Amino acid sequence: MGLALYADNGIFAPRKIASAFRTTTEEVARTAGLGKDAVQRKDRVQSDKTQRRLREMVEIVNKAEPRFGSALIAYAWYRSEPLPGFSGQTAMQLVRSGRADDVLDYIDAVDAGIHA
Repeated sequence: MGLALYADNGIFAPRKIASAFRTTTEEVARTAGLGKDAVQRKDRVQSDKTQRRLREMVEIVNKAEPRFGSALIAYAWYRSEPLPGFSGQTAMQLVRSGRADDVLDYIDAVDAGIHA
């Protein structure tokens, strides 16, 4: 899916993300490493931190989607599959600890045929 499908008026919209991944906005917040208020209060949704975490999560799922055939399966991978070379952490755990760039680099390496 294109990134615009997850946004409203130029900002990532937790409701649209939740709908695409068939989950709740609270679950979207948790998987992005945010509190429930971050996706429920308009001022918090628009904050730099909330938008950055939502963007990172959506970028990773979008980048993994072609490998899995759907955004829903890519989201399940993001949440549950331990990544080799990262001490058994999932993409979700790495994003929550501020390591989204490492996950994106890992996906690029796997796509290039390098086994991480």
